Amino acid sequence: MAVLVIGWGTSVKIAAIRTDLSQGLNGIQRTIVAVGSEKYVDIVGSFQTSYHISGIAPFGDLLVVLAYIPDEDEKEKKFSASVTSRQGTAQRPEIHLVSWKNDEVTTDALPIHGYEHYKAKDYALAHAPFSGSSNAGGQWAAGDEPLYYIVSPKDIVVAKPRDAEDHIAWLLQHDCHEKALAAVEAGQGRTELLDEVGSRYLDHLIIERKYAEAAQRCPKLLRGSPSAWERWVFHFAHLRQLPVLVPYIPTENPQLSDTAYEVALVALTTNPSFHELLLTTVKNWPPALYSASPVISAIEPQLNSSSMTDTLKEALAELYVINSQYEKALSLYAELLKPEVFEFIEKYNLHDSVRDKVPNVVNLMILDSKRTVHLLIQHRDIIPTYEVVDQLLHTDRNCDKRYFLHLYLHALFEIDIHAGKEFHDMQVELYADYEPRMLLPFLRTSQHYRLDKAYEIFAQRELVREQVFVLGRMGNAKEALSTIINKLENIEEAVEFVMDQHDDELWEELIRQCLQKPEMVGMLLEHTVGNLDPLYIVSLVPDGLEIPRLRDRLVKIVTDYRTETSLRNGCNDILKADCVNLLVKYYHEARRGVYMASMNEEVHGNRVDDGSSRASERSSSVRALDIKSRTRCGARCCLCFDPLPIQDISIIVFYCCHAYHLSCLEGGLDLMRSNSNQDSDNGSDDEDGSPSGESRMRCVLCTTAAA
Repeated sequence: MAVLVIGWGTSVKIAAIRTDLSQGLNGIQRTIVAVGSEKYVDIVGSFQTSYHISGIAPFGDLLVVLAYIPDEDEKEKKFSASVTSRQGTAQRPEIHLVSWKNDEVTTDALPIHGYEHYKAKDYALAHAPFSGSSNAGGQWAAGDEPLYYIVSPKDIVVAKPRDAEDHIAWLLQHDCHEKALAAVEAGQGRTELLDEVGSRYLDHLIIERKYAEAAQRCPKLLRGSPSAWERWVFHFAHLRQLPVLVPYIPTENPQLSDTAYEVALVALTTNPSFHELLLTTVKNWPPALYSASPVISAIEPQLNSSSMTDTLKEALAELYVINSQYEKALSLYAELLKPEVFEFIEKYNLHDSVRDKVPNVVNLMILDSKRTVHLLIQHRDIIPTYEVVDQLLHTDRNCDKRYFLHLYLHALFEIDIHAGKEFHDMQVELYADYEPRMLLPFLRTSQHYRLDKAYEIFAQRELVREQVFVLGRMGNAKEALSTIINKLENIEEAVEFVMDQHDDELWEELIRQCLQKPEMVGMLLEHTVGNLDPLYIVSLVPDGLEIPRLRDRLVKIVTDYRTETSLRNGCNDILKADCVNLLVKYYHEARRGVYMASMNEEVHGNRVDDGSSRASERSSSVRALDIKSRTRCGARCCLCFDPLPIQDISIIVFYCCHAYHLSCLEGGLDLMRSNSNQDSDNGSDDEDGSPSGESRMRCVLCTTAAA
């Protein structure tokens, strides 16, 4: 079937040329028999237009109509074939794309030169369909589109159906960038268009000052092109809007140049509002992407300025770590009071840095005093005590530096009482201010503080027990006792103090001071059983002095005395029984004989010893002493080490199984007496109570060992 389209005036008719009769497309049974052939023409459609038709042609299932728009004064006139008007009032010719039912799809006015002077007959529309094209549904393959020629007296306009790229270009022209991007991604154009569309889309957003949206679109539009990414990084930097792009900059696939990353990081240092993003970026980006030095150089001038924030300091510390400047990083971490600073010190062995810089110790103390003290004590060989004390004393930080000093010195004292002895005077005052309960243990242990200064400190702070201890150590026991009685009013402590001093005069002083207070006398009676005679105390009480609860206290004294007497008698009986049992045992042991080994037995014993222990060789004289037991002595003299059985020489054997030649023993005893006489006056008694002129046999070895 062929289709014939007829346009005349304002009327359009569509005819189908058939070889036989059939139902019309629109249900119209109008038939015209072709002369001299068997073909038939069927009018399948017609409609009227509001414009004059200068040309018509098919466009797939639609019609292309070249329309001439008449003037207002020509609407009632018939279509005329007169010459070209010279009035110059005509309108632009238009191309209308309509359906067979005159449903208008699109309209486009043509830019024809001199259109004001043309009539409808001055235009023509020529159609050149492509012979191999398929117009099913109004779509053609690329390169198969039909061509349309709009002819005017001076112009010829060539028209063809729009392709995907034309559609994309039109969308871009009308600022429909998202639709254009969607069309390219849907494959409706060359893939090369994606870069162009993306670039134009970003340019459009930049012009509209939608920087955040442009940055958000970059990963999708720039894809994996390093050059495109770098170009836009520097473009955003030029616009001073780089911080909004930083979260979207790729670190791999693609990886950009180190300069691009450095420019991005430096841009984040310029404003405090970007510092949080800078810290996050430094932590997330691999350090191998960039050099930390340019970024550090951009931050360091701000250290003492108002624009410096804690977040920027932390970012700088991270950059110092990347750049292997661990000491500087430590200072910032300590200043920021970061809890992980202790692990950082151990990881990079930065104990010397803690020692060298004053703020470090103080900042660490403020952060966590317990962990800091442990660190300082553990590494006191690297961080000397005097340097720690000096740092804490001379810090400018607003903190309780004396309390930190107390914590450190206290921990040091518990580890080594001599480590900080030059600071013990200071430590006395620190204990008095922060931990008085630890004063007495410290005072009893240390010997490196001034007693007068310590007493002055205790007097100012009214630490009575500490005053008593210092007075006692200074030798002023009476004043110490007076302090206990008058300020503490504690007789039990007073009695304990007097007992520790081992001074009988203090007992008299204690009684004398207590007699001035009746209540004290009663308490003294209660606590002196076993130390003082209660009758002696009662005899010193002035007549008429009323002692509270005297009867009850006397009853208690008598009861306690009886109990103590009973305990002493029981202990004495036990002691006597033990002495008798031991004497009986000793008597039976002493009655036994002492066996003297022969030389043959000694030699045999030496051989046995040599075979069992060749590693330790000893002289034969010493081995003779090892043979003896409780009832057995050796075969050699314990002084000259010669054999005991020598002719015409007497032998003395003691119960301790030590044996001597009589001549050797007498010589040894004479030597012992001469040494003793040099240390004592002539005529004094020996230790056993016998006069020095009398002779007494005793074992030289045992006597020397006992001395």
